[in-house]
Amino acid sequence: MKGCCFLWLALLLAGCGYHTTGHAVQLPENVKTIAVPAFVNESSTYRIEQLLTSSVVREFTTRTHYRILNSPGGDADATLRGTVLSTSASPLTYNSTTGQAASVLVVVSLKVSLTDRNGRVLYQNPSYLFREQYEVSQDLASFFEEDSPAFRRLSQDFARTLVSNILEGF
Repeated sequence: MKGCCFLWLALLLAGCGYHTTGHAVQLPENVKTIAVPAFVNESSTYRIEQLLTSSVVREFTTRTHYRILNSPGGDADATLRGTVLSTSASPLTYNSTTGQAASVLVVVSLKVSLTDRNGRVLYQNPSYLFREQYEVSQDLASFFEEDSPAFRRLSQDFARTLVSNILEGF
């Protein structure tokens, strides 16, 4: 009787539905090629769309088996389109002695959709919002503009999140 109960419990726990991250691909099996054309930039930040697009392409290439194309067309099974809706940078903290900004918060708002070749939406999120903070150098001799590295870190974080969301179906 104990053996039967143990076997029943083991079978019950084996089918609990948990999965390891990155292994629950939710895209249809017929999707083998994904086109990722350059994102559209509706913000005033120069070349942010190029940075975000290249980060997404790099993330798909390194994490998945999908073939990635630069332009949509007949060869692509699905197309991922993105739009940078807005960017902003605002002081977060101030230096108490000089009154100058000590850290800045960068915020980027995006919308993304993945459609198959028939126009059916496979994934979409109209309201991605990503933030990155950076420190402002107070020493003029060693001053280095930190907004570009902050945008790079933000784009990598966005790409990781987007690819995970698409693969996991969230």
